[in-house]
Amino acid sequence: MIQRKQVTSQDVALRAGVSRTTVSLVLNNKHELSQISPKTAQRVIRAAQELGYVPNAAAQALVNKKASVIGLVLSRSHHQISSDVYLTQVVDALMLEAHQNQMRVLLDVLENHEDRNSYQRLIQGRLVDGILFSGPRTDDRALDLLAKMDFPTVLMGGLPGSPFYSVDIDNIQAAKLATQHLISLGHQRIGCITNATPVFTAAADRLRGYRLALQENHLPIDDRLVRFGDFDPPSGYRAMQGLLSVQPNPTAVFVASDVVAYGAMSALHDAGKNIPEDVAIVSMDDVPLSAFISPRLTSVHLPNSKLAQSAGSLLIDLINGNRPARKQIILDTHLVIRESCGSQLRMNSQ
Repeated sequence: MIQRKQVTSQDVALRAGVSRTTVSLVLNNKHELSQISPKTAQRVIRAAQELGYVPNAAAQALVNKKASVIGLVLSRSHHQISSDVYLTQVVDALMLEAHQNQMRVLLDVLENHEDRNSYQRLIQGRLVDGILFSGPRTDDRALDLLAKMDFPTVLMGGLPGSPFYSVDIDNIQAAKLATQHLISLGHQRIGCITNATPVFTAAADRLRGYRLALQENHLPIDDRLVRFGDFDPPSGYRAMQGLLSVQPNPTAVFVASDVVAYGAMSALHDAGKNIPEDVAIVSMDDVPLSAFISPRLTSVHLPNSKLAQSAGSLLIDLINGNRPARKQIILDTHLVIRESCGSQLRMNSQ
């Protein structure tokens, strides 16, 4: 099979009878600033179309000083990302928003949050025009450098005292809502499994919301009933095993992530515990799979796709030189009640 030769800007220049510089100026929409006549510009465009010329993306980035790429940076390990259903919704929505604005998405995983040069490599290599950071950490010193560079950056999540634009939910109120629902069902000994370690702001806020619900209902806070997840099902499994070692066992558990909850529920099954008869479960995220597991999982619904779409739109505004007046966007959440918390059992018994 004979491979067709790739058409270059030199081929277009020869067909149109102009220089390569003229071709570059015309195809990058810079000819109006030069002395190139409309007739010549049309000749270049026609030649490019006839030859099927596709400009090289890297070359265009050098000319325009724009890569037309959004960088999505995740502060997770690779194995955590592969099991996090929430992230698939985020990536899908962000890619859709980017494509609608003729941009692409570059996914980068930052396992070493102490790597202070990680963002600089992306920026100085002209790989991205802006960075969307999902799941910020309070100990991420690289973000301090990014702020000083005044590079278009949006956080998907909150960070106290941050100068960046952000899109988030009220994690404290959402976790409080989930815990309050368990209290309303009559539970007084309620455990908590976080979605991650408290160095992640969302995890710290969800733990705070759980504790506030207990305090406001005059229930004791027992630190033995708190365990820390790590974004994946195995961490939920281990955390639930830890809770079951505490006597007496909790009668209900708030798990701050559906993915972590899947592991916690598996640990309960393996221990011979029935959900919700022995231990009721309420979670957060409400990813699509939670409506189909057994028992179906009660969860606080997060607008995951809208979070990513709003963050992407905000970042594109910043890339284009616009500065929206509103720096922080907070989206609404609501509780979706299913079988895992026992609400249906309680209603049937009344």
